[in-house]
Amino acid sequence: MASELEDYFNSAEECAKYETFCAEQERGLEKFELADPALVCRWRMSKRQVPLLNRHIRALSHRVVNGAPLTHNMLSWAKQHVEWSLFEGSYEDPNGVLMLVIDVNGDALMSVGPYEPLPDCSLAALVARAEASRTEAAMTGVAPELLAWTTCDGSICLCATPDEPLCGVATLVEQLAQTKGCAVERMLTDDVPLSCALDMAGEGAVPFLISDEHGVALASEISLAQSEAADVARGLSEDVAKLFS
Repeated sequence: MASELEDYFNSAEECAKYETFCAEQERGLEKFELADPALVCRWRMSKRQVPLLNRHIRALSHRVVNGAPLTHNMLSWAKQHVEWSLFEGSYEDPNGVLMLVIDVNGDALMSVGPYEPLPDCSLAALVARAEASRTEAAMTGVAPELLAWTTCDGSICLCATPDEPLCGVATLVEQLAQTKGCAVERMLTDDVPLSCALDMAGEGAVPFLISDEHGVALASEISLAQSEAADVARGLSEDVAKLFS
């Protein structure tokens, strides 16, 4: 099973911990064989809670597995499992990452692993993650990570299509930006894919990644930039980070 699941986890150790959780927490001492994963959600935790749970569940309701939306029972189970069980658990990292895995048969399990910061925040790495999430969104309906940038006038541009549902953290960023008086625009269309979107950013734009697991991660190339765009991006990153501190 490990060879089939390892691509969904940050390390072989994290994958092994997930398998142990499946066997011991969900099925007692009986070995539980999860089928091929169809969806893996990774939600950042804080003090044994998921601060953006309602937003994550709302985004989960827009996801598609095996060609169909998740059932009401599945959504209810996910929310109740987090609310009722997560706080009582004993974890290596109470500020870790909650992983929800739904397999091709519609079976679901949750486990908790330690949080590991992004190893590479270069713009190229953030774009690669966003591109991988666009591929996931094509299959499941929601991208767990997306690229965005602030413009020289402080506006926010999201690499999302006008009508697509956003992941939990992205809905928060959108709301925070509007609260700060920043205009929010979605840049992707059939004629403007992600690979072309950054060409439209303009001079002085500050790119960042929005992620259910990592919050708002600014591209390392602009870490010392001094501009209105950089200030807005840093403000969004700091506001989201407060939820997990």
